[in-house]
Amino acid sequence: MAIMTVLFAALSFAAPLIVRLLGRRSFLVLALVPIAAFVHTLAATPIVSAPEGTVTESWSWIPQLGIELSFRMDALAWLLALVVTGVGALVLIYCASYFSDNEPSLGRFAALLLGFAGTMYGLVTSDDVIVMFMYWEITSVLSYLLIGHYTGRKESRGAALQALLVTTLGGLVMLVGVVILSIEAGTTRISELVASPPEGVAPSIAIVLVLVGAMSKSAIVPFHFWLPAAMAAPTPVSAYLHAAAMVKAGIYLVARFAPGYAESPGWIPVVVGFGVFTMLVGAWRSLRQYDLKLVLAYGTVSQLGFLFVIVGFGTRDAALAGATMLLAHAVYKAGLFLTVGIIDHRTGTRDWRKLSGLARSMPVLAVSAAISTASMAGIIPLIGFVGKEAVFTAFIEAGLGGDVWAWVALVGTAVGSVLTVAYSARFLWGAFANRKTNEPVEIHRDSGMIVAAPLVLAVAGIALGVTVSLLDPLLAAYADTLGDGDYHLALWHGLEPALFLSAAVIALGLGLFAARRTVARLQATVPDTVDASRGYWTTVNALDRTAARITLFAQRGGLPQYLTTIVVVFILVVGGALIATSTWPTAIRLYDYPLQAVIAACMIVATIMAARARQRMTAVLLAGVTGFGLVALFGLHGAPDLALTQALVELATIVTFILVLRRLPHKISQHNKPVRKRRRAVIGILFGATMSVIAAVALSSRQAESIAGELPRLSLEEGHGRNIVNVMLVDIRAWDTMNEIAVLVVVATGIASLLFVSGRSGTPQRIPGARRQRANRRSVPTDLAGSTGLSGASESPAAIAAGHDGGEHVDRSDDETRHAHSEPAENEPKVATTTTPAERLASGERQSWLLAGRTIRDENRSVLLEILVRLLFHPAIVVSIFLLFTGHNTPGGGFAGGLLAGLALVARYLAGGRYELAEAVPIDAGKLLGAGILLAVGTAAASLFFGADALTSAYLETDVPILGHLSIGTSTIFDIGVYLVVVGLTVDILRSLGGEIDRQQEDAELDPEAEDDFSTTEASR
Repeated sequence: MAIMTVLFAALSFAAPLIVRLLGRRSFLVLALVPIAAFVHTLAATPIVSAPEGTVTESWSWIPQLGIELSFRMDALAWLLALVVTGVGALVLIYCASYFSDNEPSLGRFAALLLGFAGTMYGLVTSDDVIVMFMYWEITSVLSYLLIGHYTGRKESRGAALQALLVTTLGGLVMLVGVVILSIEAGTTRISELVASPPEGVAPSIAIVLVLVGAMSKSAIVPFHFWLPAAMAAPTPVSAYLHAAAMVKAGIYLVARFAPGYAESPGWIPVVVGFGVFTMLVGAWRSLRQYDLKLVLAYGTVSQLGFLFVIVGFGTRDAALAGATMLLAHAVYKAGLFLTVGIIDHRTGTRDWRKLSGLARSMPVLAVSAAISTASMAGIIPLIGFVGKEAVFTAFIEAGLGGDVWAWVALVGTAVGSVLTVAYSARFLWGAFANRKTNEPVEIHRDSGMIVAAPLVLAVAGIALGVTVSLLDPLLAAYADTLGDGDYHLALWHGLEPALFLSAAVIALGLGLFAARRTVARLQATVPDTVDASRGYWTTVNALDRTAARITLFAQRGGLPQYLTTIVVVFILVVGGALIATSTWPTAIRLYDYPLQAVIAACMIVATIMAARARQRMTAVLLAGVTGFGLVALFGLHGAPDLALTQALVELATIVTFILVLRRLPHKISQHNKPVRKRRRAVIGILFGATMSVIAAVALSSRQAESIAGELPRLSLEEGHGRNIVNVMLVDIRAWDTMNEIAVLVVVATGIASLLFVSGRSGTPQRIPGARRQRANRRSVPTDLAGSTGLSGASESPAAIAAGHDGGEHVDRSDDETRHAHSEPAENEPKVATTTTPAERLASGERQSWLLAGRTIRDENRSVLLEILVRLLFHPAIVVSIFLLFTGHNTPGGGFAGGLLAGLALVARYLAGGRYELAEAVPIDAGKLLGAGILLAVGTAAASLFFGADALTSAYLETDVPILGHLSIGTSTIFDIGVYLVVVGLTVDILRSLGGEIDRQQEDAELDPEAEDDFSTTEASR
């Protein structure tokens, strides 16, 4: 089981690459993974069919909390695993015909769908309640991404967020419940929690909280509204997540805990009451829909309520019926969703009022849909009939035994089944019957293979119904865990009450369908006063308004007030703690050597001057003096690694400040003069004094001997490195470093989101004709001046200029280009003209040391800077890689190396602009950030699979000729991840604070009205 989850995860990560290589045919390759898991599960059938037969696997994970990576396959997990993998494989095969190779983000979709299948497989086989909850929440996140696949559609994004909020809220409530149960029982093993359930008030409350989580995931009223909205997702998502997988998670959870908690106070009222109400509400709403997909969606809500009642009722026969209906529902509902996808694919609509005669044009699809619909309605000889008859029998026998709730469940499910037959007939009639339409739809032909998946599911419905007696011992193995019973699954039980009730349900349902116009008029008269979806949006809007009011109240004064509040609270709280402390230094040493005092004096003077500076650039440079003062102190104290890192950080910080300052007035307080200078000065002095006292008290508060003396030995023996700082970062305190690089990713995302308001493409915008110019530059021999420029020998300037710049297409003839850059005649008024980077590139008036140098205006260019960057860029990158791989033993490391590479890219951007940056790093910064985080997290998780703690390092030591003794460890891989994150952060900042601002300014220059808006915005800021 564990190996299958790893296989799912591995192929999910590889899916984008496979899709890039094979296109939509890659789904056929990816389908091999759930097929393998399906076969693997089938192989366990002889074991799980035996009394109390299980297959278990376990690895220690967090022994302090008793949490293990434990997996357990019994009859219930076996059934759900077959559903998840079997339907998942068919859906992936269906995707190969459903999507085109031009589908946007197809690789991401394939990865998410396969990852979801693996997560569901892990959820139903996990035997640790905490690990199961982790899978539970991962399904919520993946469903959010899958439902919102069409990111350009507002309804898709809204539906995805709605599903995420609702299911996550229920999940958090469930987490409280499972934690209480685990504490009360003293174990996190689900099998032990069910076998020996704790008693008392706390466990009773906890199990109700668990039911709330199950209700939110399985769309039980009042959480049902997210499921119909989720129909904005692609059809394969609806067929898999909302028929066979995600919505079954809540049903599975109820079925899993029912053997131990069905008699717990509050269980039966919640399960039967909410389940029956959900079945009736969903079926009633389904009869009002004209969208075929919404008919099935509300029908799914109804059937989930039905399943919620059955699996949670708590008797052996009801459990057997519930397991049968769970399998039947997955088979027929997934097939019907896939059918709707084919109809939409071929006709371009799902509104059955526009459809007519599809049974003649799609006979195979019509037959498979009729079979699946008949199973949903409970017609013999299909598996749906067997399950529904078993349900009625279980409730009748329990009711005759004196159970009042059994009669409530029987009446409710019988009425709901009547409505089910009605909307089933309405779906089949609406999709395939002949009727008069105003505008007949045109049917588009596609691959006949697309019908294979729903046809296989329809045939499975027949096969399972006919051979259900063979399935009986397998499902009975789970049902027997709830007690004794003598009911068995069979296609024919003779003339019994359940059969007559089923016949009455079908007759009444068909009659209800025949009177559909009368029913529609009746439904129209019912006021729609209670709407859970409206309540959700009302709640969300109220939260938004409340948050806005609180923000306006608490953050009205601007940045000075925020800083004042934070600093004053810090002074009062920490200062009070300092006054109360009894640990004060007995002596204070002002400095160790005179040069230290000189450096400190320079830093103090620079700080005061920065506070009094009138120009922003001057203030930034003076603030940088304090940082370089620290560099000197680190260097003089024998910490070259810290000195190197601090110097690189200070340079990067200064550049970032300079990029930001371009959007601010040249002088400080140009629009608003500073006020309350004395108060600010007093607060600043007090804050500095508080920090100084903290440092002095902290240094004198040590009670135990410092471990610093052991660090050299630990670094060499345990971390296999002589650079103590780097070993601390990537080995001894690697958790801290992982958290820090995660913060860097968040920072990059936050900065980009502030600048790229309307979105951005993943591919950086490169200069027009860059590859052709690069080839020309290599092939054309020139002198020193010529070698520094862009040759352009093989094409005209206009040909180079033809391309896209900032989203605008530039296509000019040679005459037009020359005219655009020529001086006006003497009798013509001189008009200031503005050129685009593509036009400046095409002009060819000035040679360039860099590829994109000519995209910058002449007045903003520096030949000296271009020469220096061209000479130093590649050596800087080489040195950064050197620092990366040698940092374990000498000054450097991934952070320092990444900073140096980032500064090299900064220099290239400053010399050549945003186009030059795109040529230097032609990939999206997010991929660099993601790759870095993936390497770091992967290194942390890899050790778990070898029975070690997370982030446990492994080393390979060997003697290599010439190179000598080498020691290579997994910490190096972690350091590479840090390197990529730092480089990615730098690139993202340059493209947001640098390139995006450049683009906005160019747009403002080209559009006078935009320039006015731009200026107005700057003035307001």
